[in-house]
Amino acid sequence: MRTDPGLYDYWPYHNRPKIEWPNGARIAFWVAPNIEFYELDPPANPFRKAWPQPYPAIAGYGIRDYGNRVGHIRQMKLLDKYGIRGSISLSTALCEHHPEIIELCKERDWEFFSHGIYNTRYTYGMSSEQEKAMIRDSMETIHRHTGQKCAGYLAPALSHSDETVDLFAEVGTELFGDEGGFYTCDLFHDDQPTPIHTRSGKRFVSIPYSLEMNDTIAYVTNKVEPRQYGKMIKANFDRLYAEGADNGTIMCIPTHNYQVSCPHRAKAFEEALEYITGHPDVWVTTGREIASYFLNNYYDQATADIAAKSGGAR
Repeated sequence: MRTDPGLYDYWPYHNRPKIEWPNGARIAFWVAPNIEFYELDPPANPFRKAWPQPYPAIAGYGIRDYGNRVGHIRQMKLLDKYGIRGSISLSTALCEHHPEIIELCKERDWEFFSHGIYNTRYTYGMSSEQEKAMIRDSMETIHRHTGQKCAGYLAPALSHSDETVDLFAEVGTELFGDEGGFYTCDLFHDDQPTPIHTRSGKRFVSIPYSLEMNDTIAYVTNKVEPRQYGKMIKANFDRLYAEGADNGTIMCIPTHNYQVSCPHRAKAFEEALEYITGHPDVWVTTGREIASYFLNNYYDQATADIAAKSGGAR
């Protein structure tokens, strides 16, 4: 019987080696817009239904289509206003369905990382070969349409398997060497980067992608009001900003263009962005830049500290 994922070691938050972000920033701040495509009638998965309603799920499909038609533009304008480059958690089928969105993001030098192909096709029940093929397809699609060597991964609809991290790291190496497949957003377990074990031995890192700040979790699961969501974002920032004075922290806001960009919710999101970017010592960046900076500057120090504190055992 397994007691934990086996991907990382226990590493207490206190007394870690100090992280110093570029230009002395206390906190690395990134926004991860989930830009997704949901099929109206996807192939059935015995482990999970794509829609809670009987076919055709017009209401569910329609609001997500609204996100790609309207909400994306509204969110993009807000991120532009506050000098934020998005790190897109991308359903890569969107490259074929809505290439116009991809072009708008490319113009702004946004990052593209893989969120699978469709958000209605899950990892659950896939063989290792099927999951690897899906990951490869998504990374090749990003490269073909954007020129970017995909660095990060968030499993489609968070449908992670025991092999997801290893497969993503391996496919990244096969396609792009050290420039591809070196961070995950799927683990949700820390406020700083964490070295991750891979069976290939590749240097790999988890970076914080907060489910607590995720707009879908806030609005759909926790049923909070927009004003309260804005307060939550600010309170989350305040705590991490204060702690970042001693040791650099990370804050992520994961968004969905059919949630945070609805007209009645946009103001609270904008006020939160204005608040965060109005502080000094904030590194407004992307997921790839955070992961690269940590791997290049602190990964070895972190792994040595973990080994020393665990007596050298994994």
